[in-house]
Amino acid sequence: MQYPAVKPLSALSIFFSLLVLAGCQEAAEPTAKAPPPILQGEQLRFAPNHPQLALIGLVSATPAQAITVDLPARMVWNEEHTQRIYPAFAGRVSVIQADVGQAVNAGSVLAQLASPDFGMAQADTAKARADARLSGSALQRQRELFDAGIVARKDLDQAEADAARSQAEVQRADARTRMYGGHEAGSVNQALAISASIKGVVVERNLNPGQEVRPDQSGAGVPPLFVVTDPTTLWVQIDARESEVALLKIGTSFELIIPSLPGEKFEGRVTAASDFIDTGTRTIKVRGVIANPKRLLKAEMLGSARIQRQLTGVVVPSQAVALNGMQHSVLIQVQPGIFENRVVQLSYQGPKNAVISSGLEVGDKVVSDNMLLLARQFRMAQDDESSSKPAEKAAP
Repeated sequence: MQYPAVKPLSALSIFFSLLVLAGCQEAAEPTAKAPPPILQGEQLRFAPNHPQLALIGLVSATPAQAITVDLPARMVWNEEHTQRIYPAFAGRVSVIQADVGQAVNAGSVLAQLASPDFGMAQADTAKARADARLSGSALQRQRELFDAGIVARKDLDQAEADAARSQAEVQRADARTRMYGGHEAGSVNQALAISASIKGVVVERNLNPGQEVRPDQSGAGVPPLFVVTDPTTLWVQIDARESEVALLKIGTSFELIIPSLPGEKFEGRVTAASDFIDTGTRTIKVRGVIANPKRLLKAEMLGSARIQRQLTGVVVPSQAVALNGMQHSVLIQVQPGIFENRVVQLSYQGPKNAVISSGLEVGDKVVSDNMLLLARQFRMAQDDESSSKPAEKAAP
């Protein structure tokens, strides 16, 4: 078997092959890494043109002025102009005369119940009236007999006392039935009227025709039969941090911002503040009142209560501030490529900006972007320095 003849490589081909191999070997050589930063005293120093310097963002500290503080707020009914109606007697809903959105006056009947228990109260009133009439007739007879000298004075006194007790029982029973809608004297119809005691609007209805209701169903977690309120004023529940409590004194004005109502301006006034901190949210509950003549605001709307706060110091981004144990600190650039950790005192910290009362001056360049990366470099440099100190002491 014959194989094809192999042509010998020329010297020129061998030369080019060697050049290609040499180029590949040069490309495979690793690029020199940038030297790590070094710690000198309290300063972290980077080599000039270090690649990590391009990742670090700097912001100059600016003088603090009046800042805008937004606090979470929630709309609720004004409880000073709100009535929650529960049944006073057990019964069955027979008639519903009011619905949600309906304007009512004080004394307007919202619904009626067929209530045997209320019928017993009406019967007690009727009995008291009958007893009063009987005791009144007996008193009249005793007076006539006493004037004729037939009965003793003590018999007349006893009749007068019985008549007074009967009248008192009539007043008690009659006041009870009138309170719950029994206006017809002596009638026993078991018709219990559910009435509004204030002028307002029905904003909630929680009963249906034929529904059985009982007074023991009233209480926490059980919705009322009706809620009547005046929606032209609302309460604003504000969750304030400890640092904002001094700003929200009684009488302080605030601006209410509702995201769902852009362009609308609402102004409120603080009316009360709690004396304890909520353990769940670590906030203090502050209550304000706000006018709502156009009824644009609705209960349970969420918004922000905006107030102005005048502070002294310098302002930096909140992301530039780190908390180490009980101390706040920032990283500042003292010279290009040279950074230093600075302990500071905060007078305010919000979601965007923080106000530093001491530890920084106006114009100091504070690390804002990739602050955690630089802080990690600080820790690594400190660990390397602490681990190298025992070795230096052990050297002869």
